[in-house]
Amino acid sequence: MQGPSVWSGADLEADRTWEFELTSAQARELTGWAERALEEGRDLVDIGRGSVAIDGLEHLLAALSAQIRTGRGMAVLHGLPVQEVGGVDALALIERMYWGLLVQLGTGITQNSDATLIHYVTDGALRPNQGTRGVGFPQKSSLHVDLTDCVSLLCIHQAENDPPSWLASSMAVHNTILERDPDALEILYRGFAWDRLEEHGAGEEPSTPYLVPVFSDLDGTVSCRYNRYWMAMAAKRAGTPLSDADRAAMDLFDEVAHEHRLDLPFGPGDIQFVNNYTVLHGRDEHSVDPGAAFNRLLMRIWIDFDDARPMVDPAVTRYGIVRHGNLGWTADEVKRGVPAGGHQRQGDGRPLVGVVSQGQ
Repeated sequence: MQGPSVWSGADLEADRTWEFELTSAQARELTGWAERALEEGRDLVDIGRGSVAIDGLEHLLAALSAQIRTGRGMAVLHGLPVQEVGGVDALALIERMYWGLLVQLGTGITQNSDATLIHYVTDGALRPNQGTRGVGFPQKSSLHVDLTDCVSLLCIHQAENDPPSWLASSMAVHNTILERDPDALEILYRGFAWDRLEEHGAGEEPSTPYLVPVFSDLDGTVSCRYNRYWMAMAAKRAGTPLSDADRAAMDLFDEVAHEHRLDLPFGPGDIQFVNNYTVLHGRDEHSVDPGAAFNRLLMRIWIDFDDARPMVDPAVTRYGIVRHGNLGWTADEVKRGVPAGGHQRQGDGRPLVGVVSQGQ
């Protein structure tokens, strides 16, 4: 693999073109727009592409999108005015600002058992139902991908110890493993089942009935799907523990990912964007203050792009780890009502792609 998506942390320290910032005028306009949307009673599902018209914002988001999709695979946008927002509707107002920006880039997707489009990443009362996933807990989060094309995180309040976020190029990981241990890379190309961590729907398997490649290659375009916990839990559920070779391949993946990682400060008003096919994300552990009203609080949005990168078998690589239970529905599907029959599937259990789920 070659190109801008292959990088080390040192590369990104030297080249900061992946950083963007809202101007103070844009932040004020965005706040005013969100206040009007809230006053009018507009829910997230009522806010679509083209809803936000702010001078210069279209150009900014186009450059940011290009960086995510075909550049470094990650970007950071500074300056969302979360600390300036107050009152009983503060979080609702921030939700609309955040969602209004994100839907200009792609299609928002549900991401938990509550079928919510914005997931509160916290260990507090605001955390949604999320099966047995460890999202928001203070423990270290190892480098991994999320389940859709792009994951975005907005920091509203950071923990007292200000833990850095971790980002790493999975394309650089691929190249390094190819050099060090081609046999391990072969195992990663074969792939693993993924557990659904108790968020599967009625009639759905609790783990994927197919293997999801960690790496796949279509005509030189490599895509990565890696979350060690989900894969290990599927093996445990099946009663077939990972082999020594499997664990060694994952150990090597984790080791190399941390060699290449960028440690990224992440403070209130910052939004991270990560292309889940080319970049891994995680973070160090964070402190907890028992006396605080809340500790670390983030919002997360998953989006799909209109035209994703070319990849081997999108039914598995793109949709195979997200379309189950209340995960993987679009905002339009949520607005119309999530179908009682769940996600459509092919005979082997893979999601049926290229169809509208509603009205099946």
